[in-house]
Amino acid sequence: MSENALELLDPEAISQQVRREVDRALKRNIKGLDFLVADREPVGHMPKDVLYRDGTAVLYRYRPLLDEIYRVPLLVVSPPTNRGYIFDLAKGQSFFEYLLGQGYDVYNLDWNPPRRDESVLGFEDYVGRFIPAALQVIEDKTGERDVSLAGYCAGGTLATIYAALDTTKRIRNLVTLATPIDFSHMHLFQTWADKRYFDVDLLVRELELIPPEIMLGAFDLARPANRTAGRVNLWTNMWNDEFVKSYRMFDRWAAETLPIPGAYFGQLIKDLMWENALVEGKFEINGKKAKLDNIDASILNVVAKHDHVVSHEATGPLMTMTSSNDRDEIVAKGGHVSLVAGPAALRRLWPHIDTWLGKRST
Repeated sequence: MSENALELLDPEAISQQVRREVDRALKRNIKGLDFLVADREPVGHMPKDVLYRDGTAVLYRYRPLLDEIYRVPLLVVSPPTNRGYIFDLAKGQSFFEYLLGQGYDVYNLDWNPPRRDESVLGFEDYVGRFIPAALQVIEDKTGERDVSLAGYCAGGTLATIYAALDTTKRIRNLVTLATPIDFSHMHLFQTWADKRYFDVDLLVRELELIPPEIMLGAFDLARPANRTAGRVNLWTNMWNDEFVKSYRMFDRWAAETLPIPGAYFGQLIKDLMWENALVEGKFEINGKKAKLDNIDASILNVVAKHDHVVSHEATGPLMTMTSSNDRDEIVAKGGHVSLVAGPAALRRLWPHIDTWLGKRST
């Protein structure tokens, strides 16, 4: 930098910048030790009640915040690999808190870790048993047959398959968030599960329950530097209590990835990944084919612009292959998880979901 440029700098501004960086450096060292010895960050703060349990499935109803709520209840299906508290991470970062504050009657079909004897659970159970049972409990609770069915990631796939099989036409609205439908566009996973090298039957037979490390390994392949970059970013922001708190909550959620039943995993790989059976109209549940053109509910497809897990193209059939006359799509900034958690979604995305869903929930 030239002497003339230096003369233009404000000495007081330079002094403040130096003091700020020194202060942050000191805080990083102090708080770094606190981070290492701290208990797990608490997650999930909205009160809820258990309405139904069956095997790995558990249905929660979140207690309404308002006296006046929408007539049509909302059931959100969690991905079988992940715990549903991602929807209720923390005050001010909770998708469910936001929905409850807007007057929705919110239910969550969540999953517990499967036991060894539940390794035989497959799509017939998730779609043909757990979702319809949850819907019946909601109808018994509310007296309403119409329901909005939503799902995130693989939970959205389960919700879509159910809607494609539903002959009762009880699904009034289908809301999908980062939901894979056309698995030919899940390019990384196609490579990871290449049938020439991936002996899924051997894996299922030997392990029975597929450990979370198997799935996490696939995600790490998508962004091999993510873990290291995340740690570097954490250290850089160690002085920022709010950043650290948010990091620890997301880190806990990722660390608590669930094992999944071998039968479900085998169907996912062979039928959906290898055969793309849902798009081809060949995916069967209890002898009945799930046809996307059977879906005539209103559809809102929410996609993350920078999603490295589920591409926009992978969600495409929701907008082109169903029979719905009321289809909308939101392409939001951010990545895979940012659709359902975090203050950015609260500001930029969730109000748009509310606008769409509210007028279809009366």
